[in-house]
Amino acid sequence: MHACLASVRQMGVRDVLVQGDVSKEEDVVGMFGEVVDLLGGLDILVNNAGIQISRSSHELSAEDFDKVVAVNLRGAFLCAREAIKRFLAAATPGVVLNVSSVHQLIPKPNYLGYSASKGGMMNLTRTLALEYAGEGIRVNGIGPGATITPINRAWVDDPVKAEMVTAHIPMRRAGTADEVAGVACFLASDDAAYITGQTALRGARERYASRSSAFL
Repeated sequence: MHACLASVRQMGVRDVLVQGDVSKEEDVVGMFGEVVDLLGGLDILVNNAGIQISRSSHELSAEDFDKVVAVNLRGAFLCAREAIKRFLAAATPGVVLNVSSVHQLIPKPNYLGYSASKGGMMNLTRTLALEYAGEGIRVNGIGPGATITPINRAWVDDPVKAEMVTAHIPMRRAGTADEVAGVACFLASDDAAYITGQTALRGARERYASRSSAFL
């Protein structure tokens, strides 16, 4: 995080770092209030918080299921709601990007809470896009496949597991955070001014390869 802040500061970007739990309404409201007060407004929201818990579904506790859904789906809703409120109040266009997963379409056994939350995020994206398109607010999603991030260290650092993962990817490799960021930059830009309610699936498993190269 500190390396990221140092990088953007070198480019002359103003930054505000605010801590909070996206699953808690009071934290989200406070975060948005503080950011808007300090930066003077809001143009783009990227919902990127996510967790997962691996467990057989019949052994999954309600507490663990709720915990994953609270962060991945409830958090996305709360943040989108607060962003849209501010877009409407300022009478300006705005962009919401929901970082989902290919598992919004492809079932992921032993990750029921994660799969359910990402499926919900897909319809959250579509519903908000339809509801606020007339206000100039665009809502899109990004559904990465296997991507090298800290949440995936368990297989990234294991050659055998890494081979098992990449063998199902048409490009035979995992994606990178920078590649996902490139898609986010496009969807947030004026080049995507006529795109809303879509999810760009990236690096999907082979049986979904035809969908991974286009917007659904």
